[in-house]
Amino acid sequence: MITVLVNPKAGGNTKPDFAGDIAAAFAAAGASPRVVAFSPGDDIDALAREAAKTSDIVVAAGGDGTVSSVAAALAGTETSLGVLPAGTLNHFARDMKLPSEIDKAAAVIVQGGVSRVDAAEVNGRLFVNNSSIGIYPNAVEIREGLRKAGRGKWVAMAMASWRVLRSYRGIRVQLTMNGRRISARTPFVFVGNNEYVTEGLQIGAREHLTGGRLFVYLAPRIATRRLPWLLLRALAGRAMKAHDFDVIPTTDLTIETTSSRRITVSLDGETTTLKMPLRYQARPGALKVIS
Repeated sequence: MITVLVNPKAGGNTKPDFAGDIAAAFAAAGASPRVVAFSPGDDIDALAREAAKTSDIVVAAGGDGTVSSVAAALAGTETSLGVLPAGTLNHFARDMKLPSEIDKAAAVIVQGGVSRVDAAEVNGRLFVNNSSIGIYPNAVEIREGLRKAGRGKWVAMAMASWRVLRSYRGIRVQLTMNGRRISARTPFVFVGNNEYVTEGLQIGAREHLTGGRLFVYLAPRIATRRLPWLLLRALAGRAMKAHDFDVIPTTDLTIETTSSRRITVSLDGETTTLKMPLRYQARPGALKVIS
């Protein structure tokens, strides 16, 4: 049994019957899944947990936020995760080397095999791509305010990023990992589920999701306003040579800060507020993914 959980608004979709299009793609691949379209206010985690009780495969049809929510319900179970990439960026699907076309992705889910891949969590909250504190979640909060005021997503993000880059002074953190403690002021702490490419045209991608480790990225020697230049150097393959930021592999991480008892954290592109300290943990092989 296959259940497909559909975010009809993923990636700014305007198709009037997106769920129907997905059902047709599965029919062409020889399957008749149960297709459930959900609204922004629905509890996706609860829908996925309920679907897992009766389904061998639960499919996330949407962007990375949808994939992350469904994965959180399936991690550690024998129910497999299927992915129909329908968001704006689709990082998880890209790194899993899954097709971006709906019909091809549906065929993979019907005919494909199962891979065990890693997940990660912070304070019990699962993520499949990355989590961060500092500049990015601050920019996302400003972006959402601008979007409510009528700005488009990308315009709002550009405006929010500019505001943060002008005024954000970074965050002072204490990191505990690999048996040692590090204190630093940094514009961000970025925690990846496995290693990210940090230079060249493939920047932001992962070569695999099976290394069983977290990779922690921070920039204690760079001011926030210089981050755009760091990005340009990274694209040119020069960021690591300049020693602009630190990359530390680990299986667990604790982040503490004296500035607040709660902090805004990004999880797979969405933001939430968590209590300090933040306790990160790798979860090797936690997900069964159809690929």
